[in-house]
Amino acid sequence: MMCCSENRGKNFWIKRAIFIPIAIAAGVFIFGSLVMFLWNSILPAVFGIATITFWQALGILVLSKILFGGFGHGRGHSHSGHDWKGHHMHLSPEEREKMRAEWKNRCSTQPRAE
Repeated sequence: MMCCSENRGKNFWIKRAIFIPIAIAAGVFIFGSLVMFLWNSILPAVFGIATITFWQALGILVLSKILFGGFGHGRGHSHSGHDWKGHHMHLSPEEREKMRAEWKNRCSTQPRAE
């Protein structure tokens, strides 16, 4: 089993090209509907605010992402606050070399000898 250089056929990429846009559209629909449902179920009764449409719910979702979620923090950022860049610093030099050799073996283009 190869992890990094696995040969993938044309069908894999066709399925992925079809699945990803459908998954994104489904996620947008689900989250937009959820925001609309929660808004229309709670806020008019509690605060006397008008109900919203699906498109307004998507706007609120995008606005909340901009205000509270930002646009990402780049690669390597961990939400747990743990510094993943130095996660192997507790290893001895021998253990680091063994780990590098194992990953090189796992991700090589040549089949592993077992």
